[in-house]
Amino acid sequence: MKKFIVVAGNIGVGKSTLVGMLSERMGWQPFYEPVAENPYLADFYRDMSAWSFHSQIFFLTHRLRMQYDLLRFPGSVVQDRSIYEDAEIFANNLFLQGYINERDYRTYHTLYRSLTEFLPAPNLVIYLRASVSTLVQRIALRDRDFERTISPSYLEQLNILYEKWINNFTDCPVLTVPADDLDYVKNAPHLDLIVKKVQEKLTGKDEVVFQPGEFLVPSEQ
Repeated sequence: MKKFIVVAGNIGVGKSTLVGMLSERMGWQPFYEPVAENPYLADFYRDMSAWSFHSQIFFLTHRLRMQYDLLRFPGSVVQDRSIYEDAEIFANNLFLQGYINERDYRTYHTLYRSLTEFLPAPNLVIYLRASVSTLVQRIALRDRDFERTISPSYLEQLNILYEKWINNFTDCPVLTVPADDLDYVKNAPHLDLIVKKVQEKLTGKDEVVFQPGEFLVPSEQ
């Protein structure tokens, strides 16, 4: 039976990496964040209050196209970031910061809710939870030009919104992974643990409980 899995989490938490590793391990088709040149981006950075609404509408439209493609795909899929996060995290943050006014945000959110009512929910959301210090460290390691100006306070605000969203999310089961403790890139047993939990917990909410010292890779002699 086809499965539709979403990997969610803050900037730099390791979503794309986990999507690739799960896809390879489980034979799923990865669907990464859509890459497209946002025609509003230059205007957005010049005047965020004037162009935030337009920019978010573009991202929502682009994400909807991705949803259509992955739902048409005949096999199981794993998605890098969901349509929910565009609205519940990033657009919401722009609204809270005053860059989208209440009228425009209400219009945007009504459109988002109307669209998601017609979309089937995922079978599982894998939520990668990480502290701001971990996010800052990982963002620095990948050293992308456009991420160098991201502040810890911005990441903290997104973390707050992510926690609020995931705590109230009921559309499908959620598996929460403590990304501060689990390094599934360097430690193969950590990936094994996540894969095992995904296989076991495609129904019902569950959280990976990581015991310090568990699944440690022996040091080289």
